[in-house]
Amino acid sequence: MKIRVLIADDNSFIREGMRIILNTFQEFEVLDTVGDGKEAVDYCKANEVDVALLDVRMPTMNGVEATKLITEQTKTKPLILTTFDDDEYILDAIRFGAKGYLLKNNDPERIRDAIKSVHSGNNVLQDVVLDKLKTTMDGMAVKGSAAFESPIDRTPFTERELEVMSLIAKGFSNKEISKELFISEGTTANYITSILNKTALEHRTQIAIYYLTGKTR
Repeated sequence: MKIRVLIADDNSFIREGMRIILNTFQEFEVLDTVGDGKEAVDYCKANEVDVALLDVRMPTMNGVEATKLITEQTKTKPLILTTFDDDEYILDAIRFGAKGYLLKNNDPERIRDAIKSVHSGNNVLQDVVLDKLKTTMDGMAVKGSAAFESPIDRTPFTERELEVMSLIAKGFSNKEISKELFISEGTTANYITSILNKTALEHRTQIAIYYLTGKTR
């Protein structure tokens, strides 16, 4: 069965170009294209859409707001297609349920692979986007300092889990967390699994955002 895709972009040249590109791949069925976030939400509510490609800056309702409603009200998986100028939206888009964040200037094959990965239940964050996200986090969280106090409810978590969350928010890898806390990488992975179970989050980037903002959605 083909992956059913909706394209939402206020630039008609981009959305029709994307339709043409995706239709060259046998894996996809482009159901329709729309010009703003509200149209995307309404379409996903009325139709069975597997993956919605959403631009960030759109009239009436932007891609971040549309992501939130699509995630809450449908089974469609939102994938943000954006430009570098939109990096201020990364945190909110992921917090609201975006399954991927990809730059528009990627090769068609990269976009194809991202759609397939998101459809399979994975999360896609392009390296350059992830780097920008880490930079944003570094600016929000003061490393090794009590100057930043996470707004989360600390009750469900052990002190060690809170330490792991703090380091994830600072962009540490599992290996770096293990070295910092003098524990094995397997133990670090177990803590992360426990945190995901307690928060109902899906991946470490969402853990970082939760730790910094106190919000899971």
